Amino acid sequence: MTDGTGTAAGLHRVLEPAGVLPQAAHRLDTDPRVRPDEVRIAVERLNLDAASYRQLHTAHGGDPDAIRAEVLRIIGERGKMHNPVTGSGGMLVGVVEGAGPESPLGLKPGDRVATLVSLTLTPLAISDGLAGWDGLSEQVPARGHAILFARSIAAVLPADMPVPLALAVMDVCGAPALTARVVAAKDAPTVAVLGAAGKSGCLSLAAARRAGASRVVGLVPTAQEAERLAASGLADAVARPDARDPAAVPAATGAPPHVTVGCVAAAGREHGATLPP
Repeated sequence: MTDGTGTAAGLHRVLEPAGVLPQAAHRLDTDPRVRPDEVRIAVERLNLDAASYRQLHTAHGGDPDAIRAEVLRIIGERGKMHNPVTGSGGMLVGVVEGAGPESPLGLKPGDRVATLVSLTLTPLAISDGLAGWDGLSEQVPARGHAILFARSIAAVLPADMPVPLALAVMDVCGAPALTARVVAAKDAPTVAVLGAAGKSGCLSLAAARRAGASRVVGLVPTAQEAERLAASGLADAVARPDARDPAAVPAATGAPPHVTVGCVAAAGREHGATLPP
């Protein structure tokens, strides 16, 4: 294991380049031996973030073997799942198999946990070649180990929560949580959600309504997504503007919304989202 300071933030796990945090690093140390404040997780399943999987699927023409090989290459070369094109990773579910005596995370061997920090900063090694993954979805059955730092975050899963459901929900838990806080601080605002048919978008719509939004509008790119979202009843209105067009978002919602939640990775979508109501 490498030596160095900065254990809580994981600086000691950075192999190259020196002097950066784990997320910015090109390569991390995946040594399974844990320091006093680290935790080792026996990996059960990865959840690639949607942008990363979509990029991999497109780049390899949907070929599952090529997608699997690329994910293995990234993890093998970088010691973490950090897509160099999208800059994103995902999260994982696994079982605690070792915890240092000084770890502040409160985890113990045998706990099944979901990591709530990105795979872009989590040391990760795969031991089964992803043999159980068909390459056709974002959820990746896997065997290997991951390392959590003192400043990492992980949630112990309820015994009655299936792992695929836990991954689907917790992968995007930050978006609805932040949406609820922002909406609750305003007086019955109108809320628009870009990318509203995805996991984070649907949960953000529900969170906005529960937090007191007077009207929630779901914005999606395709007719199929619009149809599914309308049928769900999560939004008061559904529209299909070009999220990259600053004038299209307020036009689609009837007026500039008080709160806009961005759940898409399309370049340029920030402009329409920042127009004042």
